Amino acid sequence: MSRPARPEDVDEICRALPETWFGTSWGDVPTWLVPHRVRDGQDKGRGFLLYRKPHHTAVDPATGEPYDDLLVIRTANEDDKLALVEADGPFFTIPHFQGYNAVLVQLSRLGEVSRDELAEVITDAWRACAPKSLVKRHLGVPGTGARAD
Repeated sequence: MSRPARPEDVDEICRALPETWFGTSWGDVPTWLVPHRVRDGQDKGRGFLLYRKPHHTAVDPATGEPYDDLLVIRTANEDDKLALVEADGPFFTIPHFQGYNAVLVQLSRLGEVSRDELAEVITDAWRACAPKSLVKRHLGVPGTGARAD
């Protein structure tokens, strides 16, 4: 088993995935992106992991204060989301994300999973958002993919 995950592992794992880049989504939210669709000659990308800003929809039950260290990690489907949320680990969801295939996790709780487990969750997020042809080319297995190529 690998060592416990650390916050700095997030960017390392994302950067190592094929054709990813760090940019923004939803205006100015720091986001790891994968190719999605070209508009106006530029690929806007599709976010598979983002650093969520504090928001009143996700608060620490102990303090009532908005979490200030949340990641949003995409999942392929509702079943994958539920599997992560219902497991004995740091992943959770909030009503704001009902019907959206993603889980949340605090950076400060990443040590509750191994680096290998975190890499698997992030790779699955990438696979869920990347074009099928990119997933197949780099992982040798089909992904759910953002589009058929």
